[in-house]
Amino acid sequence: MSSVPKISEAEWVVMQVIWNWYPIAANEVVEALAGSTEWSPRTIRTLINRLYEKGALDRTKRDGIFHYTPAIEESACIEAESESFLKRFFGGSLNPLVAYFLENGKLSPEEIEDLRKRFSSKGE
Repeated sequence: MSSVPKISEAEWVVMQVIWNWYPIAANEVVEALAGSTEWSPRTIRTLINRLYEKGALDRTKRDGIFHYTPAIEESACIEAESESFLKRFFGGSLNPLVAYFLENGKLSPEEIEDLRKRFSSKGE
């Protein structure tokens, strides 16, 4: 899979459908998003085309219909977005992010305990 392009929030929603059900035709993406968004079919097709132009999607034509598959892995997108977020807001370091959530009451006691277990198991 190729390098990871920048993907907008709306494009991310479309990619979620394609990652889950590829190969998939544009009409099927429209149907999948009909109940969860208020986007018109034209808007969804525009998002699909943008993703294709960015290199996030591959397409093949079968029986006169384009079917889309991801050209990038979901995990690669998550990694790229996470790194971008950390760089923009926390200088690229995870420590200030965790501290922010701890200090501002954003983590439940259960989440803190889960993090504690994860950190201690990594140190072994």
